[in-house]
Amino acid sequence: MATGETGFDDVTFDLISVQYHSLKAGHDYGQYVRDARNAGKEEIAKFFEQVMAQDSERAHQCHEFLQELGGTDNTAPQGG
Repeated sequence: MATGETGFDDVTFDLISVQYHSLKAGHDYGQYVRDARNAGKEEIAKFFEQVMAQDSERAHQCHEFLQELGGTDNTAPQGG
């Protein structure tokens, strides 16, 4: 299995990356929701809430895939 410069296999690294960015974006979207509500733009606030929910689901799916990979040797850094 190919490993990147981190020593982790590419798939594990990719899942962790998507999970991190989804969680980070979800955190930021909370502010976007508040901004839209403060501006009286409820439809836009609801849009941001939908985007936030999608990223939350994406992060959860990554977590499940990472758990599945946990039964193999590819969730730890590979010896190089």
